[in-house]
Amino acid sequence: MDFEQVLRVVSIGAIPVLLAVTLHEVAHGRVARAFGDPTAQSLGRLSLNPLKHVDPFGTIILPVLLFAIGSPFLFGWAKPVPVDARYFRHPRRDMAVVAIAGPAANIVMAILWTVIAGCAVTGWFGAGALRDWLLAMGEIGLFFNVLLAVFNLLPIPPLDGGRVLVGVLPARAAYTVARLEPYGLWIVIALLMLSNRTGVSLAPIAARVSMWIAELFS
Repeated sequence: MDFEQVLRVVSIGAIPVLLAVTLHEVAHGRVARAFGDPTAQSLGRLSLNPLKHVDPFGTIILPVLLFAIGSPFLFGWAKPVPVDARYFRHPRRDMAVVAIAGPAANIVMAILWTVIAGCAVTGWFGAGALRDWLLAMGEIGLFFNVLLAVFNLLPIPPLDGGRVLVGVLPARAAYTVARLEPYGLWIVIALLMLSNRTGVSLAPIAARVSMWIAELFS
């Protein structure tokens, strides 16, 4: 991929990706605030400014390094929004709802990007470069948001799916799952490496869900 192609990919993908990551984290913080936890708000993490949510290593350095070396998978993370469950009236249940808010926000964004892509196809933005740019952006926004939602719903703490699992399991089983959290990142990395060897990945699942959303809302 030459420099011009890289610039084109960045110009199309930067806005959808930054919005997907930012609104995912803001959704966690806003739902936590609704349940009585002011932690994210007090730290300025309810902002729509992407810089508030960027983790220098996880959001920038690691994905760029993986891309530069031709890694078969890209992996990264944003700075997690801090949540203090001590403010919640029902800590396990409320934490599960806070966790599901992030993927839910991504699905809503996927639908909105689908609408934008559909408007581009029907000529709402004309027939020139702007139309092509918005169409490509809508397609990337749809797929990336679905992929981010599917990935975060893996039942491995500290991913959102793991926190939801802790919230719905009986107390003893929930405690066992919660103890995996310090090792969760390494488990995820191992699964990604294994998926490359076995050919089993989340991309086909995300593609199928993206098709369903496109059929319903385009």
